[in-house]
Amino acid sequence: MNTVAIIPARGGSKGIPRKNIKELDRKSLISYVIENALKVGKLDRVIVSTEDKEIAEIAKKYGAEVPFIRPKELARDATPTLPVLQHAVKYLEEEENYKPDIVVLLYATSPLVKPKRISEGIKMLKEGNFDSVLGVMEDRGHYWIETNNGYERLYPKTLKNRQFTKPLFKESGAIYICKREILMEKNTLVGGKIGFLKMNKKESIDIDDIIDFEIAEFLMKRGII
Repeated sequence: MNTVAIIPARGGSKGIPRKNIKELDRKSLISYVIENALKVGKLDRVIVSTEDKEIAEIAKKYGAEVPFIRPKELARDATPTLPVLQHAVKYLEEEENYKPDIVVLLYATSPLVKPKRISEGIKMLKEGNFDSVLGVMEDRGHYWIETNNGYERLYPKTLKNRQFTKPLFKESGAIYICKREILMEKNTLVGGKIGFLKMNKKESIDIDDIIDFEIAEFLMKRGII
């Protein structure tokens, strides 16, 4: 089965300018996910989708493929990930006659996800007969929701000691894996029979602001990953 990793990395970023290539512990942020993906034996190709020539050059430097430059209309602030992935798959099929069976979405902003975790997710999809697999974290927090009359408890409805409360599962945002038909025919990234790849808090760090950068760099320099 052809298994392809696609890493979206556009040039624009409101929170941190040029975030995807900002240096994290002396290397571009995007380099970590590329290098980790290239170590996954279950991946046949590692492709970066970007509209930015500098990001494209850096991605190639670290070993990723950049077979196309993403159209500008798919690189706006409000552009969702789904059409970006569909564009990449369509390009591979129409321009290279290469049909991916499994698509693995990895984000440059999740630099602490290890190769073995990516491999685990791919193995889960194949052997568990799942249509899609996503990285999640257990969440045992207490949640409220705003209503017209104020606020009401959302979960858990009845308070119990922490160990007796069933956890919620929060998307880590680091890994999404799906079969081609889910992405291209069902027009979604998560669908069909869904599997949860449970991840820990450290590997699920998502670089969104400068504090996230500092936390990730702290963990890297002390080997706490």
